[in-house]
Amino acid sequence: MTTAIITATTLAVGSVFWVEIVRDFYHALSHHWQLLYRLHVWHHRVFRPDLSAVSEQIYRQAHWYNDVPEALVMLLFSLLPWAIATALDLPHQWTAWMGSLYTLSFLFGAIARGSGIPYADELTDVTHRPGAFTRLPARWLVNRPYHWRHHFDNQKAYYSGTFTIVDKLMGTALSLKGKTIAVTGASGTLGRSLLKHLHLRGAKVIALTSKERTVTLDINGENTPIKTLKWQVGKESELAELLESIDILIINHGINGFGKRTQEAVAQSYEINTFSGWRLMELFFKTVRTNEDIARKEVWINTSEAEVSPAFSPLYELSKRSLGDLITLRRLDAPCIVRKLILGPFKSDLNPFGVMSGDWVAKQIVNLAQRDVRNIIVTINPLTFIAFPIKEFCVSAYFKLFSDRVR
Repeated sequence: MTTAIITATTLAVGSVFWVEIVRDFYHALSHHWQLLYRLHVWHHRVFRPDLSAVSEQIYRQAHWYNDVPEALVMLLFSLLPWAIATALDLPHQWTAWMGSLYTLSFLFGAIARGSGIPYADELTDVTHRPGAFTRLPARWLVNRPYHWRHHFDNQKAYYSGTFTIVDKLMGTALSLKGKTIAVTGASGTLGRSLLKHLHLRGAKVIALTSKERTVTLDINGENTPIKTLKWQVGKESELAELLESIDILIINHGINGFGKRTQEAVAQSYEINTFSGWRLMELFFKTVRTNEDIARKEVWINTSEAEVSPAFSPLYELSKRSLGDLITLRRLDAPCIVRKLILGPFKSDLNPFGVMSGDWVAKQIVNLAQRDVRNIIVTINPLTFIAFPIKEFCVSAYFKLFSDRVR
């Protein structure tokens, strides 16, 4: 009995998930195959940046040219789970038709919108409704801010229609192309490597450093100078104007006091590792005002693996853990996406005993960010992959229960 229920549930859920995958790959193909793009482009002609329709006529035509053919392809491929269930002689084969029934809801909805039936768009086209965004781009289910980016950030990314899994697998859940990205600690090992890999992904990078010299990147064997701005810890407010034009701020600067425990070392560690990053984040939050800002802007913060494991440097651990907890607290009400970088020991000036390459770590960070991973863990320690999610969940739940929501 239990086996039969599991089989039936797997067939039903799997068939629905399958047609969603078909839809997402059909969508992606439509942006790379000119024949399909001639139909799909109608969908992109419909909406203004506020997601209002350009005209009722174009809105209706777009559904006949794009949504109806897409649903028919989904319907055709929805027969595959039933065919497999039949070939394997599985029990409860009828549940494999769930994907077909699910697809029919999209087909009838597209026909209703194309026919101009009143309220059909409000009931069946939820990711294209105009109005202020009240949530951030979602992680697992496509919402309005997530899909807005497909129309007005990068049309060759954010292909997913309901579940974001295809974008995560393809690395199209976050587009870096054309985005202006500023990195603090840009003169350090990780800072330079991040700038390099972001540049290679098409981003416009800005180096923020306390050093006098211009930061250069080794791109294909050539030293390429990039825009470099000098700043100092304690003078974060001087960057306020710059942050207005930044899409992604990566807070990466820090200091390692190693075995020091003097009053001066304590103050310096907390000032640089904790409070400076927190002040920068809060300044950046103030630049998030419009729907576009909510959809496009992000903060990435290097809090370190020291959040959950020893770094053999007490002040580094204490200050980084404090930063990590502050980020967890502010994430509850953050106006844009905040990503944590939970990094293990890589070789750098801060950690001359590191065992990972800074360049490799930076590449993994960018790869995981493009798959919309919000807690980016790059380490050789397998325990971190278990300990950090548990710690983050518990601390976040505690903060949510015992602190007031920011209005």
